[in-house]
Parts: sequence; structure tokens; C-alpha cells
Amino acid sequence: MPTQTDVLVVGAGPAGSGAAAWAARHGLETLLVDAAVFPRDKTCGDGLTPRAIHELDKLGLTEWLQGRTVNHGLRAHGFGQVLHLRWPDVPGSDLPTWGSAVPRTELDDHLRLTAVASGARSVDGARAVDVVMDGDRVRAVVFQVTGEDGAKERVEVACRWLVVADGVRSPLGKVLGREWHRDTVYGVAGRSYVKSERSDDPWISSHLELRDEEGKALAGYGWVFPLGSGEVNLGAGALATAKRPADIAVKPLMRFYAETLREEFALVGDLRAEASALLPMGGAVSNVAGRNWALVGDAAGCVNPLNGEGIDYGLETGRVLAELLAAHGVAGSGEELDLATTWPALLRESYGESFSIARRLAGIATTPKVITALGPVGMRSDLLMTLALRWMGNLVTDEDRDAAARVWRWAGRRSIARDARPPFS
Repeated sequence: MPTQTDVLVVGAGPAGSGAAAWAARHGLETLLVDAAVFPRDKTCGDGLTPRAIHELDKLGLTEWLQGRTVNHGLRAHGFGQVLHLRWPDVPGSDLPTWGSAVPRTELDDHLRLTAVASGARSVDGARAVDVVMDGDRVRAVVFQVTGEDGAKERVEVACRWLVVADGVRSPLGKVLGREWHRDTVYGVAGRSYVKSERSDDPWISSHLELRDEEGKALAGYGWVFPLGSGEVNLGAGALATAKRPADIAVKPLMRFYAETLREEFALVGDLRAEASALLPMGGAVSNVAGRNWALVGDAAGCVNPLNGEGIDYGLETGRVLAELLAAHGVAGSGEELDLATTWPALLRESYGESFSIARRLAGIATTPKVITALGPVGMRSDLLMTLALRWMGNLVTDEDRDAAARVWRWAGRRSIARDARPPFS
């Protein structure tokens, strides 16, 4: 473990590894540290939308991805309908028209190695437990490591800049004062793997009408993402708020959901690697940055409230933060850059409006009666569902000027103006 570095990145998921790769490519001395020993698993749907593919392409990983599995879009099931919705091909957009799905055990390890190949140094099996402050700056991070004799040791690593990318729970973020607010919508999700004869299906499937064993409609959805490996990622999730908590047992629901699909998706055997997680969404966290530190990805609540997707935001925020640090000089002291004000403002500018309207819509969807009333109407319209895929899949970029993008931005501006607590505040 080095004792000092320019950029210290805590957490080697997509956000952290992406930040480390870009920081190293910009010439900054970079250390990437994770508490786990890689390869390690992560509770996730494993889906990669075109926006995530776009970020991975920037890292030079397109050929690697195309050697896994490629999908055309979303097969939406619900209310007696099945719609095939291709990833949109928007004139002028630089997003690709294909997606993928890669188990996080494989994706995260490959991203970590990409960061190393880019010039970052990587250490795993070291847990960040505290920080050493110098005024309003983080001078060093304290890690707990296991010595050769099995004894726990504490090691300090000094840094100029700290990138906190330690996931949805963000233990280091909590040390720094990060707070998750559950008054807006959050997710409760379960994930598993199961063998399937349709593992090479070129469509990801989402069941928008999710019911329990008694036939009661739930405020959530289920998914089946083919992995091209003989298995699919199968999961179920529900939306909740502090006022309307999700009153479900995720793993039993996921098993029941799998049984309802066993014949249709040619599932073989039992579910394996069942796991569940809570997901802060839509920037529902405060204190995302300090003088020389910032939260990225899941740690900053950068998860789409409408579909639970966070890999694209993780990769984007990691890259943008690394570019921001590099823009202030490789050899400079970094004193002139105050992330405490710069980073929250940048997050709100990039995601505030879209997160605001998305979590407002998702909050409405926490009422099952709304789902059963509006679901059949939406599923009867290819146009409405195509728009929903565009908006739910985070497929509106700053460059888009079409009607769907204008409507989304219009709704976002009006939504954020009504927020009692805007994203990232």
C-alpha cells in the first residue's frame, strides 16, 4: 500500500474504476482501493443500456463487450400484451443502438484491470474506515488491512483528492457526512442467476405487471436478462418511499416470479446466488462533496428511479470528476479547486431535472392502483412505450433536440422547481 498519491479512489466498481482509469490517463498518480478481493460479486441486474455502452466504448471496451452478449432492446410484458421495443436510433445522438448484459463479477474485475492498464495502481482487501482531516480537507484515509500474520493493521494513505465510490451504503461517505433521504422514492430489489435455454435471447425482458402469490399487484417489476453463458439474470424489484414502504419479502417474491416464467423462458434448476439490496435513487443524498473529496456513482445516489440503472451514471460521474481534477493541473496543489461547491452544482446541472421528474413519476408508481389503472393503457400503445423506454432508459442526451427530449426537459424543469429537496441537496 503506497503511503501517498495524487488521486485516491475508494471503491472499484464501475464508478471507481472508471474514475481511476481516466485520472491515470490524464497523468495523475492514482491509487484504486477496494475492501473486497477481486473478482467479487455485486447485487445487480447486470444490464448495460446504450448509455452505459457509450461510456464503456470511451474506455476502449467495445470489442470486449461484443464478445459477450448483445441485445436489440426491451421485450415488455404486462396486462396481456408483449411489446418488442428496440433501443432508439435518435438522429444526431451518439448513443449506440445496442445493449448488453455482463455479470458484475466479470464486468467490475475487467474495469479494475482496465484502470491498472491505464496506469492506476490497485490494492484490494483494504477497507476504508476513517479519514484524517486538515481543516476542511481530507489529508489521508485510514484503511484496515490484514497482515501476513492475520492481524488487523491500520494504514494511512495521504492524498490530494479523494474519490468516494464505495457503493449504495457508502460507509466512507457516512464518515464524511453523507446522508440518504428516503422521503423520495428508493428501490428494494433481489437478483439471482438461473440456467436457461434462452440465454442467447437477443432481447432483455421486463415484466411491468408484477404480482405476488395471492395475485395482488405490486409497485415494481421483474426482469430476465440473458447473459449468453447458459444463464440469465433474473430478479424482481419494488419501489418505495418513507410514507409508502415496500411491504414485500424480496427473495420469496423472486422465487415465485421465477416459477411463473419457468416454461416460457425454459428455466432449468433452482435459482443461485440470490441477493438483495436497497437502492437510493435520483440523487436523494446530501453532502456529496467537500473541499477535496467527492462522491460518485451509487454513493451519490446516481441511480435511475424508473429502472434502477446505475452503471451508466457511475461511469459518467467517474469520468467527469477525473476530467475536472485533471483540468486543474497534474502538478498543481489543487487548492484552487473547491469540490464542495463545484461538484454538487455539476451533478445538479447534469442530472437534477431528469432525476427530479423520474423520481416524481416513480413515486406515483409506488401506488399499485396507479399501475393497474394506467398499465393496460400504456401497453396498448407502441408509441407511449417507446417514449417510456427512451425516458426510463436514460436515453435522452444533452445533444438531443427531438420532441421526446424537449418534453422530458420541460417536465424536468417544472418538477425540480416544485421539489422540497432537489437532487443532491
